[in-house]
Amino acid sequence: MNGYKKILCPVDYSVCSNEALKQAVSLATAYNAKLYLLHVVDVRMYGHEAPLSFEMPKPDQESIEKVKKDLADSVLKEAKGKLDVETIVTMGIPAVEIINAARQKGIDLIVMGTHGRTGIAHVVIGSVAENVVRKAPCPVLTVRHP
Repeated sequence: MNGYKKILCPVDYSVCSNEALKQAVSLATAYNAKLYLLHVVDVRMYGHEAPLSFEMPKPDQESIEKVKKDLADSVLKEAKGKLDVETIVTMGIPAVEIINAARQKGIDLIVMGTHGRTGIAHVVIGSVAENVVRKAPCPVLTVRHP
């Protein structure tokens, strides 16, 4: 392989995700790769699967377009417009949607944040990064907050 041509960076707006975004931008710049930014609206937060006692309204198309714009803006700050960036906003289960996007777009590398939870927090919350690492069709670089 002669470097990475397509890099996927899932963004959930956490501190770890922001660190991963910095790494993804750096790698995409170094390899002159296309950068795909993905935000997954977790469907488990809506309807009957919601852990809350009330149902949250699902985002409308206007909200999704705003998230796409915010994703693009977050990269422009980092890369100053030097990168080819595509933003993707989808609804689903984050690990599943990340893997699906990697397959559909022919991604060469996934760069994603990880909270590094252990113990009961890991058991209760689970690990999106761990699931992606196990099932991704390409290498995965996980980034923790320093």
